[in-house]
Amino acid sequence: MGACLWVGAGGFAGSIARYGLSLATQRCSFDWPVGTLASNALGCLAIGVLAGVSARGGGLSPEMRLALATGFCGGFTTMSTLVYETAEMLRAGEMARATLYAAGTWVLAFAAFAAGLLLVRVIGGRVWN
Repeated sequence: MGACLWVGAGGFAGSIARYGLSLATQRCSFDWPVGTLASNALGCLAIGVLAGVSARGGGLSPEMRLALATGFCGGFTTMSTLVYETAEMLRAGEMARATLYAAGTWVLAFAAFAAGLLLVRVIGGRVWN
């Protein structure tokens, strides 16, 4: 039961942060789901940092890893929203835009994850041999 509470608390915070980011990015709309793209990239950066810290034997307790990685990052990133927005673009006949958005999100997400690992390496030494 305790693990569920850690995940739930992190998920609550991540969902609120994602909603705030969506509101903030609506002001600078480019007729593009910038908030979803940003939350996925930032969430991948955060989970890359967490993975790097954990790989170094960092001081994160199992509860904190659950709250941050599974909870916060899970609540903050938006895979289901990505799929919905891509499907809406396809429904509207915007094949090139949908392809660019979906592929760009994956490329950016992996690059952000790698940047998170690199950030931990630069700050604190080796990560993942």
